[in-house]
Amino acid sequence: MINEEIERRRTFGIISHPDAGKTTLTEKLLLFGGAIQSAGAVKSNKIKMHARSDWMEIEKQRGISVATSVMGFDYNKYKINILDTPGHQDFAEDTYRTLTAVDSVIMVIDCVKGVETQTEKLMEVCTMRKTPVISFINKMDREGRDPFELLDEIETKLNINVRPLSWPIGIGKSFKGVYNLFTESLILFEAKKKEIEEGVVIKDLSDERLDKLIGKSAADQLRSDVELIDGVYPPFSKEEYQVRDIVPVFFGSAVNNFGVKELLDCFVEIAPTPLARETDDFKIEPAQKDFSGFIFKIHANMDPRHRNRIAFLRVCSGKFNRGNNYLHSRTKKSMRFSNATAFMAQDRETIDEAWPGDIVGLYDTGNLKIGDTLSDKDIGTFKGIPSFSPEIFKEVINKDAMKTKQLEKGLSQLMEEGLAQLFSFELGNKKVVGTVGILQFEVIQYRLKHEYGATANFVSTNLYKACWISSKDPQKLKSFISSKSRHIAKDKDGKLVFMAESKAWLGMVMDNFPDIEFHFTSEF
Repeated sequence: MINEEIERRRTFGIISHPDAGKTTLTEKLLLFGGAIQSAGAVKSNKIKMHARSDWMEIEKQRGISVATSVMGFDYNKYKINILDTPGHQDFAEDTYRTLTAVDSVIMVIDCVKGVETQTEKLMEVCTMRKTPVISFINKMDREGRDPFELLDEIETKLNINVRPLSWPIGIGKSFKGVYNLFTESLILFEAKKKEIEEGVVIKDLSDERLDKLIGKSAADQLRSDVELIDGVYPPFSKEEYQVRDIVPVFFGSAVNNFGVKELLDCFVEIAPTPLARETDDFKIEPAQKDFSGFIFKIHANMDPRHRNRIAFLRVCSGKFNRGNNYLHSRTKKSMRFSNATAFMAQDRETIDEAWPGDIVGLYDTGNLKIGDTLSDKDIGTFKGIPSFSPEIFKEVINKDAMKTKQLEKGLSQLMEEGLAQLFSFELGNKKVVGTVGILQFEVIQYRLKHEYGATANFVSTNLYKACWISSKDPQKLKSFISSKSRHIAKDKDGKLVFMAESKAWLGMVMDNFPDIEFHFTSEF
């Protein structure tokens, strides 16, 4: 039973630079899965319905994704779990954590702009984790760059080997469709057409039907391009894709729902089933009988009318049963979840069971934290879900003394979501929020006001880096804390942090205190 469920599952993330069309692609995938009946529009003021996976009020106003959305649906014989991540670089840490919960990734690239900065950063994380990647080159109905030029840029900038599995016929106004190299079929493009036609099977490109369907000039160009592809790029291998040696590439136009089905049909066939995960002590295989999973995201107030807090659990092994008691690795206590949900963006439905690869929402009153492990028996903690040292620091100024409790509660809950990090100084009761981007402060301010009724300002402060500190000699650590008390804070978990004011000063302090270890992530 468990092996059948594992074979059915495909859990993946969608990554891209902002505006490459990631959320639009997600919508179209949901349409094919029958999960939604009509797609929203992210940025059109004429259409009242907003993108299905962007459900927070601020996302609708700004037209960007600032939180990871989880969506599950059935497609043919498969159960697909999509994690749509924020594209905006200010929310990169949320995306990094989300990538720990997926088994593969679809990378969306704008054919006009090519590889952009945020895509490079996200691909570094995928490379580090050896996550299999499929690339979708989007917006082929616009006047963009030469496909071969784009492939060269992808290989050079992202340091990967690519293999086209579909190929565009023309681009922009001359875009006629794509030839699916994976299934050897031709799919013709017609802008704004709602129905997706089945491809015309053309196994031999010398077939005269090709000239009639797209014209002799375009047909000859396609024949020449495919000959070049077969000569230059390695043949496609599912095994090489799954070990990250090759990245398959598809072309299409997500907004026109074109090329998406070809991507999805190939993806479910070649993408990996749920993969093994490592804890501190063990390698956990999905088919193991005992249940295990980890928390990779927490979201407060998904329904503003009810102050609910939901922890996102990735099931790693065994079977999750609603109502069972599970061991909480950090506290060694038993926890029971009578309410467990599956997601469709903002909508949720109660589920009784879940299998490896599934994402389960657990209602929580504040006991769970990002990185926590739940299991049938003690297996330690799953690796690889750290907090990174922030890049921007601002002091929190309470604007309404009557709402101090609301502010503290709001900050605490939003920090538990991993939206930013809170550092409380040992002296002076000063609180500093650290983020990787300016936009996060705007989101925190907005949510504090609209979800907790608290008003706060954020004032710039002279800080360069937050370093978690430890030492093998407790006395030396105590002495260091005493001598640097003005610069010592604690993070939300109570871990000691040294708040350095400049790069040069941090280097000097590290040299002067060789017995103190300075860590740039919280996982040490």
